[in-house]
Amino acid sequence: MIQRIQSFWLVLAVCCMAVCFMAPVAKYQMEIASMGQTVVTELNLVAKDAPDFSEQMMVQGATIEYGQKLTGFATWPLVVLAVLVGAVALASVFLFRNRVVQMRMVAVAFLLNVVYVFLVFFWAVDAYAEAIPSAMHDAAPQVKWAAGAFAPIVSLVFLVLAHRGIKKDEAMVRAADRLR
Repeated sequence: MIQRIQSFWLVLAVCCMAVCFMAPVAKYQMEIASMGQTVVTELNLVAKDAPDFSEQMMVQGATIEYGQKLTGFATWPLVVLAVLVGAVALASVFLFRNRVVQMRMVAVAFLLNVVYVFLVFFWAVDAYAEAIPSAMHDAAPQVKWAAGAFAPIVSLVFLVLAHRGIKKDEAMVRAADRLR
């Protein structure tokens, strides 16, 4: 049935993956000691425009927003994985009549989500910090993790809970079949 608890967990997992597109993954803050300015930028799955960088540099003592598009950093592997995780989880909601296939789909979504989390924490955040021109900062940028980094981890928890719920249903149906 579609109104089982695992459907709720799967929908929550899809919502968590949607949060990845709305919230930044990480925020970076860099100091330019020679000019007394702070440069702020953030890593998003979908790059957002920032105000004109050259005009912001003219203002002394201001915080400067540096756009992700200026770095040329490509986040398409993360976007593809996030869409795949969301699509597989959403498709598995409607496979309630075939619990074995539903469990396999949830397992695939889980594995794709693990790859996504691995890429975020071990590749994207560091690679984006290196993509920012070194003339922009004197030292390594300070990284603050944002909601876009933690939403896929919460999605992993929801996928595990959904898998457990599907497994319980399958065990209950098999037990009922044995009694017949």
